[in-house]
Amino acid sequence: MTNAANPSSNSQAITPALTRWILEQSEAGHDPASVLQAMQAAGWTEAVALQALEQTLKQQLDVAQARAATPRLPPSQPLPAPLLQGSPLYVDAGDRQVAVLMHLQNPSVVLFGDFLSAEECEGLIAAAEPRLARSLTVMTQTGGEEVSVDRTSDGMFFSRGESALIQRIEERIARLLNWPLLHGEGLQVLHYRPGAEYKPHYDYFDPHEPGTPTILKRGGQRVATLVMYLNEPAQGGGTTFPDLQLEVTPKRGNAVFFSYAQAHPSSRTLHGGAPVLAGEKWVATKWLREGEFH
Repeated sequence: MTNAANPSSNSQAITPALTRWILEQSEAGHDPASVLQAMQAAGWTEAVALQALEQTLKQQLDVAQARAATPRLPPSQPLPAPLLQGSPLYVDAGDRQVAVLMHLQNPSVVLFGDFLSAEECEGLIAAAEPRLARSLTVMTQTGGEEVSVDRTSDGMFFSRGESALIQRIEERIARLLNWPLLHGEGLQVLHYRPGAEYKPHYDYFDPHEPGTPTILKRGGQRVATLVMYLNEPAQGGGTTFPDLQLEVTPKRGNAVFFSYAQAHPSSRTLHGGAPVLAGEKWVATKWLREGEFH
């Protein structure tokens, strides 16, 4: 064992150099008693040597416990993503060029302009309105759906490809995000009246909940979300990302996309629909799965 550096004649401060030396001795397999003896032989008082030893070894233990408590996440996988190499102003969505208004890289959040035409927005609202009901939330505790106090909108789902309008939009999404059309859930339309909101949440299914295996049988985990704005509320109703301190304004025809490589809060994709303060809000949401959704 090497000797600890001699303390200065005026003080016996616990320096970074001393802390490193103690860690080196511990990692080399020396027991605390022999480390303490070496420090005293080098001139450290017993009281200071004990304090330095206890403080350093406690920090080492805290770091080890924190590492052990960190969940082991599955490896990242390919994700839906637009082709943004070279910072293009527009990207090809097949039947139209879509503007790139904003791109956050980590996590991936992209705001698209003019993703839907005014006529398409009106067509989605008109087709959805007669079929609206109180929005349900997927419950990973059971694998079913139920009304949640966190979600105060009305909504409905279109079947995938059920009309020419839906088919056209789904093909556009698949082209824009480079993800198979069959890996998408049916398009959902939501209507928020004044005061309605959707409190911050994650779109992936919690892998630790008992109902999640049942949900995943229909196409695997969710990996990305596209929210399309069908109208413009007079005030409020933005899409918020609390962890990013970001709020996306709901402008008709625009769409915000975000992906999540891990079904874990480390994805930093916590998001919500802020309360509508005046007017009403209509949005269409597309969730993309790992595999074919059925």
